[in-house]
Amino acid sequence: MKNTSFNIILLIFTLTLVACSNGKIESNISATVADFEFTDQHNETFSSEQLKGDWWIAYFFYTNCKMVCPQTTANIVNVQATLWDAGMTPPIIGFSVDPDFDTPAVLQDFAAIYDANFENMTFLTGYDFDKIKELSNKSFKTVLDGGGPEDHVYAHSTSFFLINPKGEVIKRYDGLSKLDYENLIADAKKVM
Repeated sequence: MKNTSFNIILLIFTLTLVACSNGKIESNISATVADFEFTDQHNETFSSEQLKGDWWIAYFFYTNCKMVCPQTTANIVNVQATLWDAGMTPPIIGFSVDPDFDTPAVLQDFAAIYDANFENMTFLTGYDFDKIKELSNKSFKTVLDGGGPEDHVYAHSTSFFLINPKGEVIKRYDGLSKLDYENLIADAKKVM
């Protein structure tokens, strides 16, 4: 009798924990993405309006980056592939921080190197550096500046960001950390 009561209490406690955590993740950032209208890798207009009502993921990169972007891009494509295999296709947006060099054609070639799937991944350009710097600093609360070492001319975020359907940035993940991008995958599965 005692053992049965204990098991029932344990089952109720476990079910309560599962129910309470379902669909909720711990936030570590609070920001709202400003409206934007840029150019994608197909030389077509892409705007924040197209993301309204969806959970989505963002990161910053540039194609000439030799230090961190190869790793963060490989990691974001791994996130994409893992979620795809789970039947989930949230929009994943890559914002180039070198829009003068990263033309749509360059972005297409870059994406091909990493086997990025354009079904739900979009690389953006078509703005000036000041515009993307403002978006990075204000909407994602992250650094973006020029003037780094020769092989790393832009100081930019290596984070991945999870954005809710209202356009609010709710969580930041270290895009260089396998554990953190696995946390992004786990969180996406909770909320999507």
